[in-house]
Amino acid sequence: MRVQRVLMPDSEAESWTVLGDDHVPVAPIERYLAYLSAVEKSPNTVKAYAHDLKDWFAYLDGRGLRWQAVALEDVAGFVVWLRLPPLAREGKVAVLPSVDHHCAESSVNRKLAALSSFCEFHARHGVPLDGLMVTMRPAGRGGRGSSYKPFLEHIAKSRPQKARTIRLRQPVRRPSVLSAEDAQTVLDACEHLRDRLLFALLLDTGLRIGEALGMRHEDIALAERQVSVIPRPNANRVRAKAGRSRDVPASAELMRLYADYLNREYGALDSDYVFVNLWGRPHGRPLTYSAAYDLVVRLRRRTGIDFEPHQFRHTYATWLLRKGAGMESVKELLGHVSITTTIDTYGHLTVEDARRTLEAAGWFTGREVRL
Repeated sequence: MRVQRVLMPDSEAESWTVLGDDHVPVAPIERYLAYLSAVEKSPNTVKAYAHDLKDWFAYLDGRGLRWQAVALEDVAGFVVWLRLPPLAREGKVAVLPSVDHHCAESSVNRKLAALSSFCEFHARHGVPLDGLMVTMRPAGRGGRGSSYKPFLEHIAKSRPQKARTIRLRQPVRRPSVLSAEDAQTVLDACEHLRDRLLFALLLDTGLRIGEALGMRHEDIALAERQVSVIPRPNANRVRAKAGRSRDVPASAELMRLYADYLNREYGALDSDYVFVNLWGRPHGRPLTYSAAYDLVVRLRRRTGIDFEPHQFRHTYATWLLRKGAGMESVKELLGHVSITTTIDTYGHLTVEDARRTLEAAGWFTGREVRL
């Protein structure tokens, strides 16, 4: 069983499917993935769900279970199976209790979310899977901790709420940020203006790497010192997440770097894309994810800094918050759909920075009253 990329014959749009051992699409997965593509879910989402459902059907095949007649205990067994190393899943090796889990809690929860959506889709078509992955939680029960409360939350909380029947508790991971010194070191290690512009753009605007690689020249307004993120099909298969457009202010330094890049490296090249192959092949084609990550690997070796492109985005958001920007403003600049995402990711900064301010003022050591 394997995941296969497909192109729609009428539109050349990208999608994904799962092929069985007979090289024929697995029908229930194919119907669900076709539905996701029809409602214009991101190809990256469709691909991730294809891999998740491939795992589910591989688990069912190994135990002789029918996908239409599974019980909650089978889903619990799937979670245990996911946490095993691949060879242990096939029964080829024994796993010692001290061995770390193969699949992280976040990955397991994502696969359970895909399975829940798959079951709900087929339940609407008469397959008896309704209620397998979702139950109704009585009104008044507390949900996941967050200080954010949506508008009219006092009314919504009186109604029964859907809750996942199985969900692993995920450890809280704080975003990893770069120090000013490390960020400068990475920029200075870039041999070409194109590469320096790419990472300077991530740091100066908080864009995702896919948003940067899909950027066109028309998206950069030099006079206004502004960049635009516009969802559109891209030749390098990158995408703007969430399908939302936004405008982000940029610095004069970034605009000057862009102008220098056009004059000294880009030249008379005829391309709409900002970041293109200038020294590799095919010449003039937009940079791909793999080309960008090859660049990251080279810079890691050159600088000794083990960084990821997304750390520039976290660094941008962290610096904004420490300069006093509000959560709502940061949400809009980052392009988050919900402010809950921004709070859950960066909310710890308000407490940490308050403590740092109090310590700098000598509040904990210089008081006249001992506690």
